Amino acid sequence: MDAKRLLRLQGDLTRYLDDVLPDLGRRNRRPWAELYLRGLLLDGRRKSAGAMAERLQRIDRSSQDYEQGLQQFLSQSPWDERPVRDQLAQHLCAVLDADGSLILDDTGFPKQGTHSVGVARQYSGTLGKIGNCQIGVTLQYATEREVVCLDADLYLPEEPWGNDSGRLAAAGVPEEIGYRPKWQLGLTLLGRAKANGFTGVVLADSAYGDVTEFRQTLDSENWRYCVGIEKTLKVIAANADLGEVAPYSGRGRPPTRPEKVRPGATSESVLQWAQGRTRDFRKVAWREGSKGKLSSRFAAWRVRPAHKLSAGKEPLAPCWLLVEWPEGEATPPKFFFSNLSAGTSLRSLVRTAKGRWWIEHSYKELKDELGLDHFEGRSWRGWQHHVTLVMLAYAFLVLQRRQRRQRRGKKGVAR
Repeated sequence: MDAKRLLRLQGDLTRYLDDVLPDLGRRNRRPWAELYLRGLLLDGRRKSAGAMAERLQRIDRSSQDYEQGLQQFLSQSPWDERPVRDQLAQHLCAVLDADGSLILDDTGFPKQGTHSVGVARQYSGTLGKIGNCQIGVTLQYATEREVVCLDADLYLPEEPWGNDSGRLAAAGVPEEIGYRPKWQLGLTLLGRAKANGFTGVVLADSAYGDVTEFRQTLDSENWRYCVGIEKTLKVIAANADLGEVAPYSGRGRPPTRPEKVRPGATSESVLQWAQGRTRDFRKVAWREGSKGKLSSRFAAWRVRPAHKLSAGKEPLAPCWLLVEWPEGEATPPKFFFSNLSAGTSLRSLVRTAKGRWWIEHSYKELKDELGLDHFEGRSWRGWQHHVTLVMLAYAFLVLQRRQRRQRRGKKGVAR
């Protein structure tokens, strides 16, 4: 936003920070936090501390050294980002609609050099290829009208970071933190969200959904989910007859597996399953897009994941297999597992799975408008601080839009 509008919103920003910003340990840190947020919200191509300081100094006509102050607040000041994120999440939980979805995803931060914390040559969906970058795992909360970023963490690749204690220490990574798979980071983010009052259906792509332990943990922690999977995962029908457990002969261990669960047993991939049931697909519309209703062909079945059946492992508990197969496509491109109730309609399954569309909208604003990927420091603390402040700025914009909608609604009722 331009300087005039930002000035008009100064009072709103101050009141917002009163609600979401806890004590940062020293009284003089709050003004620097507010200044940093102003810099993020202000128009400008680059949202690094130096670039923001130059713009703000010009507007405020201050004699203070904004650049040094912002750099120190960001990368050296030892305030803890966790209470800030928790207080933000609790505030958002109190004001946003309660029927939203929690979207797990990760995004890339392209980097030059090799010293920035977490940087490595790794695949990034942002780049669409392997490149030199950091990867942040994020948790977003989306309703029908808006999306906010609740939490994020930095992924530390096993090589060259996760096993190099000296490298981690040099970047300021806390001793208890090292390599953790992205799906484990995601579970940690979800646990924090639950502690701050959030519920809802968990949405994620196949990088998370393919992991059996991830899905089983969601089940055990009573999360509902609808997650993408790859076409190679194996399934059997939910009501498939696996035979009886053989009677105990009196020797050795008593048998526990049904007779058809044995090494070498076969099952279909989800692609094969869908291709063998083409008549089940029908057209479903899930929401209004900019050019009218969005629709495609879908089918859903109750199945049991069985990717280790051939190794003699019993299939997992029944769930939904949802498949999208657009008209004219040679093979279906999208597959999902969901633990929504057995009575869930196909349209509800589709609307839930398609809720992930918010993630691209969110990343675009977080990066293009607020500089999520513009942090130029190298340290763990600096990265966490910058991302936290960007989350605060983004939530402020979302809540401002919400207030404008509510005011327009009241005016409409008054007429």
